[in-house]
Amino acid sequence: MGDRLTAARDAARTYGSRTGAGGGGAGARRGRVERSTILAAGAVLWVPGPVAKDGRRRKKPRIALVHRPKYDDWSLPKGKLEPGEGWRAAVLREVREETGLDCVLGEELPAQHYRVNGRPKEVRYWAAVPTGGGFAPNREVDRLEWLAPRKARARLTHVRDRELVDALLAVLGKDVRQV
Repeated sequence: MGDRLTAARDAARTYGSRTGAGGGGAGARRGRVERSTILAAGAVLWVPGPVAKDGRRRKKPRIALVHRPKYDDWSLPKGKLEPGEGWRAAVLREVREETGLDCVLGEELPAQHYRVNGRPKEVRYWAAVPTGGGFAPNREVDRLEWLAPRKARARLTHVRDRELVDALLAVLGKDVRQV
């Protein structure tokens, strides 16, 4: 993981500066939201693939998936906003709480809208690259796995999370059918 983390830090510098993203400032909510809407933020956390023997990076990126024992599912790191918390601050906090990793945020990905116990839920996602830290199992997440996109799609429990993997690949300029 050490070499990948170094590569991820390099990608974070390039990626974060290219998109003008990063930091944890409060983001304004978009549009009107039902009063009882559950607001959450998450990330598609990724690292560049390993470098081939010839020094070129031909391998596929790796995507972080978390296993939540409470639901026995595989998902992307995410969680609810705390009162007064901005979207970006929430995603940085949630990634840190669930994975133990600090990250830099890149481009915003498509938001998800669905219902939980009859209440509407809005989850905003960002592409993100880890910059430090380390995973330790906890109450919310007992496993963290870094998988190639095709394997990540197969492992993810919810279709809506698979669509976010495709959205990340589109941002990275990868052909979704090829990875």
